[in-house]
Amino acid sequence: MKHCYLFLVALLFVSTGYGQENILLEEYMPKSIYKIPETKVEKAKYPVIDAHSHDYPSSLEEVAQWVKTMDRKGIEKTVVLTGYTGASFDSIVEVYAPYKDRFDLWCGLDLSDYGKSSFVKTAVEELKRCHKMGAKGVGEVTDKGLGVYVAFQTNMAEGIHLNDPLMSPIYETCAELGMPLNIHVAEPYWMYLPDDKYNDGLMNGKKWKIDMSIPGMQSHEQLIAQFSEAVKNHPNTLFVACHFINCSYDLSIVGRLLDEYSNLYVDMSARFGETASIPRYMKKFYTRYADRILYGTDNGMSAEMYETTFRILETDDEHFYVPDYYYHWYYSGFDLPDEVLRKIYRENFIRIMK
Repeated sequence: MKHCYLFLVALLFVSTGYGQENILLEEYMPKSIYKIPETKVEKAKYPVIDAHSHDYPSSLEEVAQWVKTMDRKGIEKTVVLTGYTGASFDSIVEVYAPYKDRFDLWCGLDLSDYGKSSFVKTAVEELKRCHKMGAKGVGEVTDKGLGVYVAFQTNMAEGIHLNDPLMSPIYETCAELGMPLNIHVAEPYWMYLPDDKYNDGLMNGKKWKIDMSIPGMQSHEQLIAQFSEAVKNHPNTLFVACHFINCSYDLSIVGRLLDEYSNLYVDMSARFGETASIPRYMKKFYTRYADRILYGTDNGMSAEMYETTFRILETDDEHFYVPDYYYHWYYSGFDLPDEVLRKIYRENFIRIMK
């Protein structure tokens, strides 16, 4: 009779979905049960310049709504990395014209003549033209392993990497025009690791997986080295490596490059999920490199998104979850000092644009 009872209990658990074996990893969304302080930061402690965003609005009304959200949350200005050139860039200038004091528009690179002898000339001439139209910088220039392209654009200079001699005239033109470049190098290291039980960033790692079996695909280490060479060879050009150069897993790499190259800055955009699990280490890193880090989001234009970034940067809250960042681990705030907040929120960006 006892064995029959145990069998029925086991059957009940299986049939009703109980048991760890029935929970898919992608469906795992834990909620903290800790009774600890929770801080809602309605507005940034100091005025903010968001150095990494994109052309998210789909109408003039949404641009106006974005400005209202920025006002409520303390965002003084937003850098829109359009990636556009030609008529596309000209049209976006018109869209944001009513709010030109609230948005800095950065253009892309014209890579349409890649493979032709006119490639460099076309890219440089269009860069100068966009600058005359109001472009303050260039971005987001990207190399994830197969070649240089600009985010949201279809043209790729396949096989050309950031240290290629063909990129040098572009970098030098940016230096002459005083236009920083926002550069996206590689992807977070989890995306290069095997999809196995040891990969602690497995869910996000799977989504943005880098397939190293593709011919010509550069490794994470190769891409960082190529970028480093470009920064070294063009000391008069200002580079902003977004997403902590995708080296959140080993910030000593970022620190070494910042120590070596005074023309290099980094932004924190879209890497709150990768860093808020190591708050004490991050506080030390932010404090040491407070003069070289820019605030950035890269996650849309919602009020809740801004509030989450402020909570991570400003508070000492512990063990909270942010499912939108696609990691299963919990986050904790950095509790950054006021002098660090003022620099990363606004002062560093003002300085580099001068």
